[in-house]
Amino acid sequence: MIIRLAESLELSLADRNGLLMSAGFAPVFPESDLDGAELRPVREALDAILAGHEPYPAVVVRSGGEIVASNTAIDILFEGVDPGLLETPMNAYRLALHPRGMAPRIRNFPDWGNHVIHGLRAASRRSPNPAIDDLLAELAEYVPASNPGRDHLGFAVPLRLDSSDGELTLITTLTSFATATDVTLANLQLEAFLPANDASATILRARAARRASVDIDR
Repeated sequence: MIIRLAESLELSLADRNGLLMSAGFAPVFPESDLDGAELRPVREALDAILAGHEPYPAVVVRSGGEIVASNTAIDILFEGVDPGLLETPMNAYRLALHPRGMAPRIRNFPDWGNHVIHGLRAASRRSPNPAIDDLLAELAEYVPASNPGRDHLGFAVPLRLDSSDGELTLITTLTSFATATDVTLANLQLEAFLPANDASATILRARAARRASVDIDR
């Protein structure tokens, strides 16, 4: 009954374990080490997906934004970022919105920043977490209010990012393990960036070609 109630409430697996323990039962959903033998096939699959998404950037994050894996194309997002923000554990939300992170290079920062915060706040409502609440409070200090015009449809907010190779316009897709029964796996999400126009695609492909050329020279 408890498990079915938790499913109906769409609680996270960690919260379902907590509910079971509160009722006097042992947790039933394991929480494996991402680098351990149990999840090695998952890690290998994620690495293959990340590599296959190149020359476009992609990252794998935990529910609070901690980056656990990325591909080489992600370097374009990290240009000019304060080295302190790149220390492990890196937080994708803080990297994006902190004034010493990507924020100064984001041309539509108010709109995109509020879009990011809205998504994180919605996730927090589904699975409350004091740590995420603290992160939301921090991020809200970095992002100014947004005032979309009349023609704003709210369908998608692209990331318009300045880079050393020119302006990029990117859209993102989010992928999660919908059938996961492991807490660690259920908390992972892959965020993949895609070019929204030909100019952005050309820039990203050219950067990938330069990286490949450097690797050959080595």
